[in-house]
Amino acid sequence: MHLTLLSVHGSNQTKHSLPLNMENQPSPLIDPKSGFCSETKTYHSLRPHLHLPPLTSPLSTTEYAFSFLHHSPPPPQTTALLDVVTGHRISFPELIHFTEVLASSLHSRFRLRKGDAAFIISPNSIHIPILYLSLFSLGVVISPSNPVASEPEILHQTNLSKPVIAFVTSQTAHKIPDTVKKTILLDSPEFESLITSQTRGRVDGLERVRVYQSDPAAILYSSGTTGRVKGVLLTHRNFISMLASSMATRGVKKNKITSVTLCTVPYFHVYGFVYCLRVAAMGNTLASMGRFGLKTMLGAIQEYRVSDVALAPPVVVAMVRDVGVMDGYDLSSLETVACGGAPLSKRVLELFKERFPNVPLAQGYGLTETTARIFSTVGPKESEVTGATGKLVSNYQAKIVDPETGESLPPSRPGELWVRGDTIMKGNRSSSRGIRFSAH
Repeated sequence: MHLTLLSVHGSNQTKHSLPLNMENQPSPLIDPKSGFCSETKTYHSLRPHLHLPPLTSPLSTTEYAFSFLHHSPPPPQTTALLDVVTGHRISFPELIHFTEVLASSLHSRFRLRKGDAAFIISPNSIHIPILYLSLFSLGVVISPSNPVASEPEILHQTNLSKPVIAFVTSQTAHKIPDTVKKTILLDSPEFESLITSQTRGRVDGLERVRVYQSDPAAILYSSGTTGRVKGVLLTHRNFISMLASSMATRGVKKNKITSVTLCTVPYFHVYGFVYCLRVAAMGNTLASMGRFGLKTMLGAIQEYRVSDVALAPPVVVAMVRDVGVMDGYDLSSLETVACGGAPLSKRVLELFKERFPNVPLAQGYGLTETTARIFSTVGPKESEVTGATGKLVSNYQAKIVDPETGESLPPSRPGELWVRGDTIMKGNRSSSRGIRFSAH
């Protein structure tokens, strides 16, 4: 059998095919330390193999995420979502209830249907995860954007995603073009009522939408380093695979109470998008802070005893190079710092270890086109390797290929990275004409 493979060289995406062993059986030719197969010159993941739901089974990202909470529910009073600025909290029972109520409201009041696209332009807030989960459950395609994007950039993105509705804030509403006919302010009493008010009877009365794993789930926007920004079409299967991989490699916490995770990276970026989904599925508290501020972040870590924090590389640099920036803050609760999006220099990594000798700095490598990370470090031992982005995630294969000859290369040879796995995009939209498919 042959499957389409995403070849990554900068931000170019092209198609290639490789034979795939569907049974994923271990081979004596595969190096147990690197996962490299000397016969096929393919790297195989050394992470636990994932037994995913049958592809033909109807299953939305929301149903899959909530299945973990139903199977192993945290205590009812546990905070699911936390605004570290206002102190506003939402418990896990409220998260599930508000998600269902919002889905019912959007379905009945605004006639949102499966296959519709919803454009979102907002900074991080306590409401964004609820909105994502509600739209997923309806089969509505989510398309979030950077709130500081210009009006021409927003116009280009809406031309790609063709939204029927936009969720905005008072500060971003003016950027939405007239082609989008419905607009909802996230920072308004109207949106609050959509979450808390029952519409047309009980939520149980909402007919469950049959969402298939192969259905489109989100259109996220690539960096556009090889041209104009492209819309990356991801499916529910992509997000389900990502969640399954995260759950399979999650570590055992030092304490038995629910961990508090502070996500400082934007939810519109694939890094923050998937991070907020997996923290919720794990039953941990997801803390958000809206507009980023270094002192706000440090104060939140101290006040809410944050154990895990997701950062962008410039924040890590600021933390280790400004000697006095952390003076006066108690950061002893930190157990893990995650960083992705760009490489960190060797000197920054050394300084981080000096400042936080007992806190692993977990790094990873991924793309919007691969639903975030495809390599990651897990646990303190892997994080000690300076300059490494970790091992291949579960169910993934990779090759290093000479871009001139197409020859597959052995270890320690530079080349083009080819990857194959369950989280690779369904296709991309580079113009208003439609989708260019790059994976099956």
